Amino acid sequence: MNKKLFLPLIIFLGLVIAFVVQLQRNAQGDDPKALESALVGKPMPLRQMTDLFENKPLGSEIFQQGKPILVNVWATWCPTCYAEHQYLNELAKQNVTIIGINYKDQSDKAIKWLKNLNNPYQIVINDEKGALGLDLGVYGAPETFVLDGNGVIHYRYAGDVNEKVWTQTLKPLYDKLAGEN
Repeated sequence: MNKKLFLPLIIFLGLVIAFVVQLQRNAQGDDPKALESALVGKPMPLRQMTDLFENKPLGSEIFQQGKPILVNVWATWCPTCYAEHQYLNELAKQNVTIIGINYKDQSDKAIKWLKNLNNPYQIVINDEKGALGLDLGVYGAPETFVLDGNGVIHYRYAGDVNEKVWTQTLKPLYDKLAGEN
């Protein structure tokens, strides 16, 4: 019998096994939007950063506020960012500290966006070239990182932050980190 006839069967079985493994991971509660990150447990990457509005330099101390922080990577060209923006404004009204990273975007468009849609961020970092995003391993916008009061990354989430994501995934960790400080 010709061995080439078994090749499609072997490939098919390999795909079936991969599919079953992924289904089992999801059934166990693994969040497919929770991206693995080599930075979990490490401080925010150090990089020269500038403020979006004033173009002044920012230091790493912005991430060390003694309380948990959400770091939200966003852009005006990102439709999902637009969808999550209203909820981020709600979180800001609840005194959730959010630092924004405007990712691979034009500064003037970002400033206009925030003036028109309200600004939920305590600080907005201008990452026009995407260098900080690259250091963070960002795949695209939006992505949100949960940091403790010392600026150490504890979690990375890809996708829009909405009420369900906040209450089921991010808030329990945020509250836990707040209790540790």
